[in-house]
Amino acid sequence: MLQNMTPVEYLTSVSKRLPEEADRVLTVLTREGDMNKEELSLYSRVKRAVLDHVIMQLYALGLVDVFSEGKSKICSLTKLGEEYCNLISKADAG
Repeated sequence: MLQNMTPVEYLTSVSKRLPEEADRVLTVLTREGDMNKEELSLYSRVKRAVLDHVIMQLYALGLVDVFSEGKSKICSLTKLGEEYCNLISKADAG
């Protein structure tokens, strides 16, 4: 089934499989930029234990990157993550 999908169709189908918390995390990263997990949890209203699972899903898809800065883990959107968010916002608008 996946072999017959275009990249746009695949990313659109991904959006339907991700938990709603993933949408909130991506929205915050789009709007606010890079942030540590504590801030991201507060801004996105996602419990910290759930946030770790969501971040790993988004990381596995290549939509976010996580790097260390001191003792903090900083989350950021990748280029693919930016394109994904633009694609989903266009699909929701149209």
